[in-house]
Amino acid sequence: MADAKKISKTKKVGGQKKISARRPSSTRKKPRVMATWKYITISTLITIGALALAYRPILRPAFNRFTTCNGHKIYGACIPKGYSVYGIDVSHHQGEIDWKRLKRGTPNEPPISFVYIKATEGSDHNDTRFEKNWDNAKNNNFLCGAYHYFSTTSSGKAQAELFISKVNLEPGDLPPMVDIEDEPDNATEYKEELKNFISLLENHYKVKPLIYTYRKFHDKYINDVFFNDYPLWIAQYNVTKPGITNEWTMWQCTKNGKLPGIGHKVDINIFNGSIEELNSLVIK
Repeated sequence: MADAKKISKTKKVGGQKKISARRPSSTRKKPRVMATWKYITISTLITIGALALAYRPILRPAFNRFTTCNGHKIYGACIPKGYSVYGIDVSHHQGEIDWKRLKRGTPNEPPISFVYIKATEGSDHNDTRFEKNWDNAKNNNFLCGAYHYFSTTSSGKAQAELFISKVNLEPGDLPPMVDIEDEPDNATEYKEELKNFISLLENHYKVKPLIYTYRKFHDKYINDVFFNDYPLWIAQYNVTKPGITNEWTMWQCTKNGKLPGIGHKVDINIFNGSIEELNSLVIK
């Protein structure tokens, strides 16, 4: 009786067997296989995209913590060897700073010898913490300098006027610094505005301003006779020395410094020389 219940795959028609219209099982499974591969492909692309987005802020710092440090493990970071004079640059991003605690420093770490403080940006923006940072840093006997973040949306003259109106540098202060990072739409016009800004500061303070930028920006926009006459402050991380052939004065070697008195990460900078040579740069 069990055999009588089996469903035959063929039928007799006119004494001949007729093959059933059923599709082979392999054909029936194809849509499901294609859907599975589609799901895997989409999931893989989403994963790759998420890893790419997370690499710079999350994964790279995590990897760096486990890499071998070929320099000094100081200031909460790996600092290249061969130098002895260190400083920081700060702005409102560091929040409230305990300058007395910062001055005391950390045992077995070299002191912070100089501080650059953000004063202005563009032609109409004042850093909200400049006056407080400036006064407190000087009151705690730090060697101080002020800097301006250069904008591509306003003239060099207007930006210089803002900085000069905000920053009163005295004998014993470090030269002003201009921070240039924003890519210009018109390189020729940008250079002229930047030259105008630098010249106005030099004429006013009677000292050559420092130019801060990163290596690729320097090579693309300002590696020429005019700009090479000014002290260079180069930003480049995770290297044992700056990858630049030009002579440099300052080197921002990491942005992940941790110092007592500062609750946020801070840039650590190296001066290319002795403390006596640093002191010789100050405004006379």
